[in-house]
Amino acid sequence: MKFTQFDLHDQVIKGIEDAGFEKLTPVQEESIPLAIAGKDVAAQAQTGTGKTAAFLISIFSRLLASELKTSNNPRALIMAPTRELVVQICSDAELLGGHTGLRVQAIFGGMDYDKQRQALKDGVDIIVATPGRLIDYFKQRVFAMHRVEMLVIDEADRMFDMGFIKDLRYILRQLPSFEKRQTMLFSATLSPQVMELAYEFMNIAEKVSIEPKQVAAEKVEQILYHVSRREKFALLNGLLKSEEKIERMLLFINTKAEGERLGDLLEANGFSAAVLSGDVPQKKRMRILERFKLGEILYLVATDVASRGIHVDNITHVVNYDLPQDREDYVHRIGRTARAGASGKAISFADEETVYQLPEIEAYIGQPIPSTMPIDEDFCFDYKRVARRKRIPPTVRHKSGERPQRKPGSRPRQRPTKKD
Repeated sequence: MKFTQFDLHDQVIKGIEDAGFEKLTPVQEESIPLAIAGKDVAAQAQTGTGKTAAFLISIFSRLLASELKTSNNPRALIMAPTRELVVQICSDAELLGGHTGLRVQAIFGGMDYDKQRQALKDGVDIIVATPGRLIDYFKQRVFAMHRVEMLVIDEADRMFDMGFIKDLRYILRQLPSFEKRQTMLFSATLSPQVMELAYEFMNIAEKVSIEPKQVAAEKVEQILYHVSRREKFALLNGLLKSEEKIERMLLFINTKAEGERLGDLLEANGFSAAVLSGDVPQKKRMRILERFKLGEILYLVATDVASRGIHVDNITHVVNYDLPQDREDYVHRIGRTARAGASGKAISFADEETVYQLPEIEAYIGQPIPSTMPIDEDFCFDYKRVARRKRIPPTVRHKSGERPQRKPGSRPRQRPTKKD
């Protein structure tokens, strides 16, 4: 089915042409007709299936059908769990809605507070937001929600996982009742928790379930290495020097400390790398992502903060430097490659600490990950090690033989007493 078969506004059709879309994906084919008809939709669809375009096209079509003017009170609200996903949705909205004249504003923490506040006051049609800062502006009466005609909750399952459900429920209670607005909910899984939210805040939602032929992306070549933790970087170094056609690579780790260590090792061995984690300030995080998109950074080390919400073209390789603790995160991670019909490669390392997650991951994707054992020792290239950061001693000796001075305010060390 093609988009021209729908009764869409000419301005929306132009945006679809700008995006290069021709045929509908399964989730678009099932959800857009329902949305255009004014139905509430609860859709189960994985990332990378075209769901963002599905709800944006539906929103633009509805808002253009009425002649209400732009004000500081939005007419549509899109809720997302991560800042990266908010930025990506806004980017897609600028492309698809470039001819509509509708104003789209991102609202999330870590960016200029006053600038976002002023943008709301200047007028907005669509807000794309994470819950926290949106509630902040709402409680300050920077904007009101009584004009919201359409609500989208994207990655609803992630809202529960990240602890946003209380804030989300607060926002839903401030909106017009479900009979007076249209709601679309998208989730990788329509769990009982997600469906309870749909029953409570949606108007008899039409359920759309797009079950993929296989859980993992079809065009991802998966490969597994069994390797000890101390040999992982030596193996990675060998892979990076032997792999061909690496345009961009995402390397996933489970902890911030491991990410910093891996980033340092990559830089020390001549690889242009950066680290992305939840502790990286938002402005710096966006600069890193922009440089990654431009190809200035070829190797991006990331915690699972980046496993959803990063939509970068031409990521040819994904490396699970640490196997994820959650089986679903494995699918989200490797889904960063082989997007839009392209092919990609997903390389996973199973060490003595993370190998226990492997059976559950393989059961979830419905197939064993092809393993390459044993590894040729010559393949593990020598690498430049990073010197450990020197610890600052708590005491200082000013002269030879002089007793160390205690820090001001510190308690003297107590000598152990003999037991009776």
